[in-house]
Amino acid sequence: MHLILFFLFAGFCLAGAINLLLQSHPINSALSLIVVMVSLAVLYLLLGAEFLAAAQVIVYAGAIMVLFTFVVMLLNAGREDRTLGSKSARSLGFPAVTVLLAILATVILHIQGLGSASLNQGLTTTEDLSRVLFHELLLPFEVTSVLILIAILGAVALARAGDGEGTASK
Repeated sequence: MHLILFFLFAGFCLAGAINLLLQSHPINSALSLIVVMVSLAVLYLLLGAEFLAAAQVIVYAGAIMVLFTFVVMLLNAGREDRTLGSKSARSLGFPAVTVLLAILATVILHIQGLGSASLNQGLTTTEDLSRVLFHELLLPFEVTSVLILIAILGAVALARAGDGEGTASK
């Protein structure tokens, strides 16, 4: 069953990444990136890394994507066209959701021993993970936060520069 779920969500991840590249509007690209991030979180769950899956959803699909969307809106990347929806969503999305729900219903109906869970002795705790993150990997963690801060400041500076008519030099 893990193999089927792996291929299903790996396909979602690849489809989201390809859709990210094919979209002409940046907001649609950001939404495709959210699909990629959530699919990666499910792949982490399949590997047994529940904390990484939760961090993937909270940090990347949540906070970073809000930041991306904020920057895109701040830069005023263009006027959004009114459409009735994506043609690919109608032709591929609805059947894909139907198949996904059918697979999930099958798994839920055929699962045995729902309440039995066992813990391994080699369990990594959040304390161990935070010790590695904030002791051994402190420099890359802080460099990443500085890079995100520079990106925000750059977006604000670009948005503040005006429409190119020299209004910022007054």
